[in-house]
Amino acid sequence: MRKLVLFAHMSLDGFAGDKNGGLDFLTYDEELQRYADEVVKTVGAPVYGKTTYHLMEGYWPGVLNDPNAKGHTLEHAKWVQQIPKIVFSTTLTSADWHNTTLIKDNIAEEVNKLKQQPGKDLVIFGSPGLAKSLMKLGLIDEFKITLHPVILGEGISLFDSHEPKINLKLLESKTMASGVITLHYTKL
Repeated sequence: MRKLVLFAHMSLDGFAGDKNGGLDFLTYDEELQRYADEVVKTVGAPVYGKTTYHLMEGYWPGVLNDPNAKGHTLEHAKWVQQIPKIVFSTTLTSADWHNTTLIKDNIAEEVNKLKQQPGKDLVIFGSPGLAKSLMKLGLIDEFKITLHPVILGEGISLFDSHEPKINLKLLESKTMASGVITLHYTKL
């Protein structure tokens, strides 16, 4: 059975983005890129909320058409173009990016159907709004969080105080040279 995994970057004070949704606070270097590449190898389908979907749909297809694109960026653009993608939104009327499925309602039922399919895991990339909704429904099985050595003071929270308690077990952690800590938890 496939798992639903949240992969997100977070500041020390719990923000997944600055107050404008920006990610300039990330300590992204070669070591963190290798870690992210390992996470990508576990993905059977990326899962997005509407905002993250629009960001990805607006960026990655353009890389494929950029004659100057090369290396890791181009390879990732090819991967994300071909892999089945899932977007959850109650307001989108369509999801036209190649190989994308739009789920608008019956969220718990649809996620459980997706988990029953063969293949690699379903991985939520960022999408803090969607992640909070799926946490409230008890649907996230694992959390892969990169904790960045910065306190933002304000921003887009990854977790809400309204969420139910979720007991977790630490599977793995690693401290990188940059001070980023990778955390991998499973739900008990």
